[in-house]
Amino acid sequence: MSETETAPAPAPGIVTDMEPETQTARKIDDEEEEKIRRQKTLEEALEAQSLRRIISAYLNYAEASEEDLKRWERSYRKLSPAHKALVPHFPMKFQRLRKCVSANSLFIDNMLQAFEPPIDLSQELDGCEDSNLECAPHEKYTLDERHDSSCQPALTNSCTYQEESKHIREPIAGVSIEELQRKEAHDHSPKDHSADTKINNKTCECDGGQLNHDHSSVSFSSHNWLDSSIQTHVPLVDVDKVRCIIRNIVRDWAAEGQRERDQCYKPILEELDSLFPNRQKDSTPPVCLVPGAGLGRLALEISCLGFICQGNEFSYYMMICSSFILNNTEDPGEWTLYPWIHSNCNSLSDNDQLRPIAIPDIHPASAGITEGFSMCGGDFVEVYNESSHAGMWDAVVTCFFIDTAHNIIEYIETISKILKDGGVWINLGPLLYHFADTYGHGNEMSIELSLEDVKRVATHYGFVIEKESTIETTYTTNPRAMMQNRYYTAFWTMRKKCAIATT
Repeated sequence: MSETETAPAPAPGIVTDMEPETQTARKIDDEEEEKIRRQKTLEEALEAQSLRRIISAYLNYAEASEEDLKRWERSYRKLSPAHKALVPHFPMKFQRLRKCVSANSLFIDNMLQAFEPPIDLSQELDGCEDSNLECAPHEKYTLDERHDSSCQPALTNSCTYQEESKHIREPIAGVSIEELQRKEAHDHSPKDHSADTKINNKTCECDGGQLNHDHSSVSFSSHNWLDSSIQTHVPLVDVDKVRCIIRNIVRDWAAEGQRERDQCYKPILEELDSLFPNRQKDSTPPVCLVPGAGLGRLALEISCLGFICQGNEFSYYMMICSSFILNNTEDPGEWTLYPWIHSNCNSLSDNDQLRPIAIPDIHPASAGITEGFSMCGGDFVEVYNESSHAGMWDAVVTCFFIDTAHNIIEYIETISKILKDGGVWINLGPLLYHFADTYGHGNEMSIELSLEDVKRVATHYGFVIEKESTIETTYTTNPRAMMQNRYYTAFWTMRKKCAIATT
């Protein structure tokens, strides 16, 4: 070939010098896809493991309660005959306690039977040996029961969580689990809620800040998720959370909880009523978000006032129970629970300790809710930091919630972001800071601000205080016990005056 001639273009199919680089790039892409696939598989297995543990805690309730009873009986048998003669009714009391445990277990069994897991619970965790996978099940999928101060020892035993699966079951007619459970998985705007009061069977699951709703590929017909082969023995601290849930049921859904609801919920409801006087006349009702909605009563009451209200809850313990009460109860007083039987301390009488509580005190579907009432599962910051929520909410209500944050500043920033200009933030609660005394996790984050600092941070994010006071209240307290833990909670209304640009 002469110097003036050019080399011919390679014919199709002829290997060129670039192909090794292309093969390397493709190999890297394949490896990256495989890594992503394995990471997703691991996360699903961690999610299944976490949910199995929560379900197991509910299922272990009866066994753990029987162990307590046997321990009390052993102590009684150690009494001398003379001392036994002074409390001859104890054996009968133990038998009464067993009947109470059976009633509580019946409620739990029916609740679990109504629950539809969003994932295949038979998945096993086997990928943590790969150092390339960011797997930290004890940090990301460990558990926590928030809200109830009586559960605080569980937190100090390092029983905390960062993330759980978020699922709420199909409700009864009129109790909406909202547009978030439709195919438009990335459209979280509350403005569409009024389009439908009937709910489909999609699940509401939070995964890395996104809401995924379609688990139709998961089949449960071939595997009974309540089968003992996928149940695990859980520590007593997990069962304690089940007992906390039973006490929370009294607070939210029993006539006996009305006093606490009047202390905590009534000031919030009255404030909303006064701030939005024309809501019944508006073509579109105002939209209100309730983060940390727990078992759903406050969100339901706000909906009954004429708001499009969405409750948001992170705890799967709470969500399984609230879904059952909202979606599956048919009559007021349908279930009988015995919430105070697990402690012999500070009882005025055996009858007080063993007294029955009928729930729910109202039929949720007949309460007069506004079309569009919903419950959404997920981490508050992850779910509502989506751009579709920015400036979309007329009101945010937080009740015994803001101190559940690892970083309360992030909570305040998120509330400011999602409120409309002129929107209101109503808060009632203490500053217990549930992660403040968490031991065993060196990297556990907990930012603990004074009330003065909280208000200063709120001012930075565009809030102006319109009203503030101190309200004395209890939380899931046995009203007939000799010990009554009381909070002097901060109650305020803040209005977002302007949008604040953040870095």
